[in-house]
Amino acid sequence: MSILRRAIQTSARRHASLLPGTATAPYQVFDRHVKQLQKDRAAAAENGERSRIVDYVRNEIAERMMERFEDIKRELPNILDIGSGAGHLSQLLENQGYERSVTMVDLSEKTLHRDPDDQFEVKIKRICADEERLLEVVQPNSQDAAISCLSLHWVNDLPGALTQIKEALKPDGVFVGAMFGGETLFELRTALQLAEVEREGGISPRISPMTDTRDVSNLLGRAGFTLLTVDIDEVKVNYPSMWELMEDLRDMGESNAVIGRRPMISRDTLMAASSIYKSLHGNEDGSVPATFQVIYMIGWKPSPNQPKPLKRGSAQKSLKDVL
Repeated sequence: MSILRRAIQTSARRHASLLPGTATAPYQVFDRHVKQLQKDRAAAAENGERSRIVDYVRNEIAERMMERFEDIKRELPNILDIGSGAGHLSQLLENQGYERSVTMVDLSEKTLHRDPDDQFEVKIKRICADEERLLEVVQPNSQDAAISCLSLHWVNDLPGALTQIKEALKPDGVFVGAMFGGETLFELRTALQLAEVEREGGISPRISPMTDTRDVSNLLGRAGFTLLTVDIDEVKVNYPSMWELMEDLRDMGESNAVIGRRPMISRDTLMAASSIYKSLHGNEDGSVPATFQVIYMIGWKPSPNQPKPLKRGSAQKSLKDVL
């Protein structure tokens, strides 16, 4: 694999604005069956070797997410990994002086069982199930923590999924998640749209719609989480050309699964998109960048023993005295 694909660059972390979002009713955007087939094919190719080669984005984000998770200084023996994939995040978990048990839930059975048990330090249980129907396979109030790394961007009803995650947690349980944000692959999106307008006179959805960063804190609040933390990061990966990027997305199981998508795109349009991509976004060395915007989120299930803000006017000292 080209070294260019592994040239990961980090941007400065920014904080999401806590702006109220608009209410969204659940509706079908993604074809979940198609997504399952895509993940199955990716995990089965060459006995999983091709999907392991393209684990670089998931592994990088899993490591950054684990730093946030390990900052939580309390015992978390029962952990639920939602949309676990092959276990990129669970494989980083360690027994911290006590035994941890992880329940991995994923839509794709082939992906779920890609890596053997000896790749995990903690005890694992694998359940093949749809993340959108989590409470059908996980008991309410049963988990000390829930984690999810790069799965929720394929969920149709994100508010409903977050609510189910909260219900699966014990009181004062914590959810730590990471999902792709709306600026992910903006270079590829703009190149394909401009090429389709130029060659075909219109555009069709080629890159899946993703959640806007401003809405995440609102969605967590609507789901019933408290003590929220939301921040944004970016991973940039350089590729030799647009073709290698699209090939890697396919091997990651991240191909388009939007309902109503056009199944084919002409090679002439793809050639135009490749040229536009390099013209608009290309690096001086001839490579092209791909941006993966990542939204990290932390929320806690309410509990009577959680810290709460004091009542207004209850302060014992004036800020003038402190400052």
